[in-house]
Amino acid sequence: MIEVHTVLRSASKTITIGHDQPFCIIGERINPTGRKKFQAQLREDDLSQLAIDIEQQVRGGADVLDVNMGVPLTDEPALLGRAIKMIQSLTDMPICIDSSIIEALQIGLETYEGKALVNSVTGEEERMDLILPLIKRHGAAIIALPNDATGIPATAAERIVITEKIIMAVEKHGIPLEDLVIDPLAMTVGADPEAVKITLETIYLIREKWGLNMTLGASNVSFGLPYRHAINAAFLPAAMSHGLTSAVMDARTPLIVEAVRAADLLLGLDPWGSNWISRFRALEAANAATEA
Repeated sequence: MIEVHTVLRSASKTITIGHDQPFCIIGERINPTGRKKFQAQLREDDLSQLAIDIEQQVRGGADVLDVNMGVPLTDEPALLGRAIKMIQSLTDMPICIDSSIIEALQIGLETYEGKALVNSVTGEEERMDLILPLIKRHGAAIIALPNDATGIPATAAERIVITEKIIMAVEKHGIPLEDLVIDPLAMTVGADPEAVKITLETIYLIREKWGLNMTLGASNVSFGLPYRHAINAAFLPAAMSHGLTSAVMDARTPLIVEAVRAADLLLGLDPWGSNWISRFRALEAANAATEA
């Protein structure tokens, strides 16, 4: 079995994503979508909420921080550059730069100290020809989604065809495959009872065919349903068993994080449970300090 390692770095810390590595939790919180107060703060150029979001995610167990500054009526490139500088002054965690705006990605990559992960590119040739040279120039890693102008493929087989197209484009631009992370597309099970099974099949096929690392937006599967945390906590270990190696997810919710770390142990990614035991002891110590 091919083992591909995707290495991300901040100025002082390295995170390795791989099928033989503990699952990589990419904290999703630094994103203004659905956060009206945060959006209003960003429009006023107030970045103070970032410190709270960082602290909560670091404490929760995030390994990487996704950073999205997509707020209407703002200068997103400039805002993203300032956010990255501030985040890197507060934490040594690697960053996933999340934007659909080329100019914002360029500023983000120029500002970032280290090797970033970029979220994301889709399978349209013209889109890849815009973004992939930027990724190559900055030596970054890239998340790619196997959908194109025709929309989101309904079957795993169709997603594999677009994944192959993405791989060819990445190789054409001289980007090593270890710097390619595929998003196998997690859709809501509330809208399609087969959605998660299709995602799991896609994950398995990509793992078997290319050994690539994969990530996805974990909360997508539970959209529109009650008690979403329980659904996400059940989904992620299943996806890990098929070959998922990271996820953009809620690092502040113990139920979900603990499900992932327990799956690390059960799947042999936490030999002898050293990480599990250390995490449990740290939680006990934190609780004791709170009660004291």
